[in-house]
Amino acid sequence: MKDSKDRGDARFPFRFSPLMLALCIAGLVLCAACIGFTSWQLADFLRTGDLGSVYSWLKFALLYLVSVTMAVLVIAMLIRSQYLLTDTHLIVQFGLIRQKYELKKIFSVHLFEGTGKLAVYFDDFKTDYTVIVIKKEQYDEFIRELTARNERIAFTFSTPEEEDEVKKRRK
Repeated sequence: MKDSKDRGDARFPFRFSPLMLALCIAGLVLCAACIGFTSWQLADFLRTGDLGSVYSWLKFALLYLVSVTMAVLVIAMLIRSQYLLTDTHLIVQFGLIRQKYELKKIFSVHLFEGTGKLAVYFDDFKTDYTVIVIKKEQYDEFIRELTARNERIAFTFSTPEEEDEVKKRRK
């Protein structure tokens, strides 16, 4: 068995819901439509407009900039959304946004089998946590990699019946 110091980085791609994928695709279509509409307006402006108007040039530059920036953000989110486990950190990368959590600050990981969710807790009171959104088939591998990198991390799980019981007690 490898020592935790010799482990390579483990990558787990983010699992997008169908609604989230549909919204990303709609965003890309909207960006493409905005670029097309702006290009059409620019062609008309070049043909009939006042080419000395700074306001018009700024308007086109701004419309292109916003459209391209939004497209880059959505594409980056679709391509680079992942969980990365290194020897010292859990890195949550959502497109261009990265969050780092030190493995030594992780208290436990809990699998909710009823709801199919995986949570990483940073305190004993279970108030500071993050939900891991990966394929269910990868839960075991994620838990194994996480606990191998820090043996102090506790693993717990709850069955659907236990989760229902907790819901009934809260009512």
